[in-house]
Amino acid sequence: MRLPESAAVVIVGGGVMGTSIAFHLAEAGVRDVVLVERDELGSGSTSKAAGGVRANFSDELNIALGVRSLEAFARFGERPGQEIDLHRVGYLFLLSSDEQVELFEESARLQNAAGQPTRMLDVAEAVQLAPILSPDGLVAACFSPNDGHCTPESVVLGYASAARRLGATLVTGCEVTGIDAVGNEIRAVRTSRGTIATSTVICAAGAWSGPLAAMVGVDLPVTPLRRQIVVTEAIPGLPRGMPMTIDFTSTFYFHGEGPGLLVGMSDPEEQPGFHLNRSEDWLPRLTAAMEQRAPSLLDVGLASGWAGLYENTPDHNALIGEAPGLDRFLYATGFSGHGFLQGPAIGEITRDLYLDREPFVDISPLNATRFQTANLRAEQNIV
Repeated sequence: MRLPESAAVVIVGGGVMGTSIAFHLAEAGVRDVVLVERDELGSGSTSKAAGGVRANFSDELNIALGVRSLEAFARFGERPGQEIDLHRVGYLFLLSSDEQVELFEESARLQNAAGQPTRMLDVAEAVQLAPILSPDGLVAACFSPNDGHCTPESVVLGYASAARRLGATLVTGCEVTGIDAVGNEIRAVRTSRGTIATSTVICAAGAWSGPLAAMVGVDLPVTPLRRQIVVTEAIPGLPRGMPMTIDFTSTFYFHGEGPGLLVGMSDPEEQPGFHLNRSEDWLPRLTAAMEQRAPSLLDVGLASGWAGLYENTPDHNALIGEAPGLDRFLYATGFSGHGFLQGPAIGEITRDLYLDREPFVDISPLNATRFQTANLRAEQNIV
């Protein structure tokens, strides 16, 4: 595809966030929307995501973003028009201490206030929902039945296809090499395929957002951190409808994936960086977590696996807003593992920021300037 010479807005990044923003802008009638992606659409962190979608958070703002996105995922076949294999099997957090129970009891109250049917369960109820679990060491669980998982690549395809139908231009194989500004005004985006004259840039580059923002002197504290996932071979008798299950202590999690399970876990030994190779040290730690929480999985072979990048911020919350001192440099990044599930809501919010509309929720607390004032947020329900 030929690179346009000019654009009203240039979106950098072709994952769920960038394509959602492109769709929402084009749907709102914004002309000359251009998205540039250095590889293929969805080839970055989105394609490596576990696909979980939820509103089970401890922060009211994250709950609101999750609820809004869940509503959009439920209607995705109609708008923008794409089958995403949505399974609303729920999220099940497994708890091993009284302190964890208190944390989730409070977050459940916040979710209930937002209209979500989240509830606390005893251990027997949790095992009934996920029979492969070992109850040893568990004291309770938290279950949010409206949550679930879907296919990230299909979400990107749906947003990208609809954005193109509505007139947006999406260019792949196009790496941003510079952003030109005069004073506080953006003038152009330079790429490996040419220059696009524009006055607005939206950074949706995920783990690569820091270097992009630095091109215009904007500080976006985003740190890449490798996360790994494996998919098991077929498991005979695996219950259909088993929830996305997370052992909160170890961060070991799983959900149904075809005839087997998608399995993942964070690694406390992981060092920041753009590491996309598979780590040999991680698998023994995952095996130890399996042995404690779901020992029957030790007898199941692994069919595939991959590594991707989280885009972490210091307080594990997103960066959304417009850079001070530089007109029309907007950003939506740093989602720290829950970006895919918030993609629909963030596309809508970024559209409203661009159009100077009031978003459905106040996202000023997620402005990157919070790190200069120590006004940090604390999201607890993360793995």
